[in-house]
Amino acid sequence: MAKYSADKEYSLSDAASLVKEITFTKFDSSVDVDVRLGVDPKKSDQMVRGVVTLPHGLGKAVRVLVLCTPDKEQEAKDAGADHVGLDEYIQKIESGWTDIDVIITMPTVMAKVGRLGKVLGPRGLMPNPKSGTVTLEVGKAVTEVKAGKVDFKVDKQGIIHASIGKVSFTPEKIQENAAELINTIAKLKPSSSKGTYFQSITLSSTMSPGIQIDKTTIEGL
Repeated sequence: MAKYSADKEYSLSDAASLVKEITFTKFDSSVDVDVRLGVDPKKSDQMVRGVVTLPHGLGKAVRVLVLCTPDKEQEAKDAGADHVGLDEYIQKIESGWTDIDVIITMPTVMAKVGRLGKVLGPRGLMPNPKSGTVTLEVGKAVTEVKAGKVDFKVDKQGIIHASIGKVSFTPEKIQENAAELINTIAKLKPSSSKGTYFQSITLSSTMSPGIQIDKTTIEGL
């Protein structure tokens, strides 16, 4: 493996091996992908957002809260939700509790959940129909999230930032998860976006420098 250079572009497979070599944390770092897109996020028709189910999951337990009516509680519990309920959890969240990774809810209770926007919005926890977290099929939604479903959207700078696994993964798993995310973003290219869609793609771990990816080495692009 060539030694790391900040100025060099690497193939996705080389980068997936290299990120393991340049990470020295004592804990199992997350592996992240940053994709800079040639879009203007201020224009509603160029807002790129979507959902991807990573073939090898995220490598971490995802804590799921389901806010639902009593008739759906058992379905949510059977699917593996960590917390299930409604009014008592809304009160806990209003008091500042956010010890969860994903919230799934139903259209019929969104009026109650909506008032939590000030707490949940800044933390990226607000349920959204576009990401599949506002649904009547709460059991199915819990199963998908637990399996490694990732919700992503472009930020104000035109960058999509997403975790795609852990440093302890094999290079092959890191590569395949990254490719799945990047190919999903490729399919979401807005028709009104002109010029180069993928400006840059960077792979990194929690504490490592970013590794520039050569876009031509990604199958499907």
